[in-house]
Amino acid sequence: MISFSQLRSGAETEAASLPPLLAQAEHLAGTVLLGEHGRRRAGLGDDFWQYRPVQEGDSLRMIDWRRSAKTGAQFVRQREWQVAQSVMLWVDQASSMGFSSDKNLPSKGDRARLLALAVAILLIRGGERVGLTGTLLPPRRGEGQILRLTEMMLRDEGGDYGTPEARAMLPHARALFVSDFMGDFDSFEAALTKAADRGVRGVCLQVLDPAEESFPFKGRAIFQSMGETISHETKKADDLQARYLERLNERKERLRALCRLTGWHCGQHHTGESTQSALLWLHRALERRT
Repeated sequence: MISFSQLRSGAETEAASLPPLLAQAEHLAGTVLLGEHGRRRAGLGDDFWQYRPVQEGDSLRMIDWRRSAKTGAQFVRQREWQVAQSVMLWVDQASSMGFSSDKNLPSKGDRARLLALAVAILLIRGGERVGLTGTLLPPRRGEGQILRLTEMMLRDEGGDYGTPEARAMLPHARALFVSDFMGDFDSFEAALTKAADRGVRGVCLQVLDPAEESFPFKGRAIFQSMGETISHETKKADDLQARYLERLNERKERLRALCRLTGWHCGQHHTGESTQSALLWLHRALERRT
């Protein structure tokens, strides 16, 4: 059993890493201007939508007498109906996401967590419910949910490559999957197909390091997975470049084709690129309904 000192030490380490991630995500989210989030439909809500003439069946208390007095006709004041949607997040936290080719670049995992948390902040403050796929953190509103999401995203998973969690996907919700999508493709296909069958639409964002796109390696090299379970040594790394890039492009195209088939949006982001433009694209992609 874990001792109290070990538990306290672990908790302090976890708490120490939480504020920087949250502060970064808050700052990044602040760079994106939120538009009106509700859908313009009549119903319950706090925001004025329109006036309309009184119709048969309207009660007297529905009439806006001040507006009606100005014209002599009777009008009903309608308010905007805002339905909060549920958005489910899956952020790959497997070992492969820990890769960074340069000390001046963030790891793929750090960038994925930052973008996903910033999206969550924008959505929650826009009135949406946000949670994680699976059963550990169901979608909720409120600032407290942002803290819970931050804590969960700081937990690393075992294994070289991540597998999407597709359990407990709410029907007709939206979803965001952020990963390098370098693992078993069948698991990605199964997760997206299952989600699509439940009417879930969303976004897949593939996060890659610039070196994974260019393969700048030459001469003798040892390639090892981040979990150290796979290793390959070669004397002529540059001879592998063409085959590697071909395989990478094939993987990208399979992901794009899968997203087209399931009605999802697909995007790519490199850790050397702007986080602001990536967040803006993500936010707009999640807002689109088709």
